[in-house]
Amino acid sequence: MAFPVHRIARLGRYWSDPDSFLQLVSKLEKFIAKLLSLAMIVVIIVSTIDLGIFLVQNLFTFTPFFLKTALFEVFGMFLSVLIALEILENITGYLRRNVIQVELVVATSLIAIARKLIILDVNKISTGELFGLGFAVLALAVSYWIVRSAPPRNSHH
Repeated sequence: MAFPVHRIARLGRYWSDPDSFLQLVSKLEKFIAKLLSLAMIVVIIVSTIDLGIFLVQNLFTFTPFFLKTALFEVFGMFLSVLIALEILENITGYLRRNVIQVELVVATSLIAIARKLIILDVNKISTGELFGLGFAVLALAVSYWIVRSAPPRNSHH
């Protein structure tokens, strides 16, 4: 079965006409964002089910020192679901307004670093890694403050 010549001509038009090419790229971006949204929904559902199973197994079966040993794991799982929800909000916000929400990206990054710090085993981390995490928290906090305190941009061109 031969490839239709008119399809090749259409691809050539997309390549030679900047507006047509940008329109094609925009459609592709939207399609990929929709796929990512669906994938993130699956991740959120599976993570929530996993968290529920973990809680049922550990809260309703008495194990000594559960809170001492597993509490940080539970917090990490909760924050993982929250991070996934924030990422989904980023993707759907992009689909709605066709812009990346910088404040939400920085806030999500702060949550991810907080999760890392909460579940961190200080006996298994080097001083350099600890300083690196501290610097990342400081940089993200400053970034968040800058983004929050910046005057709103006028979206009209």
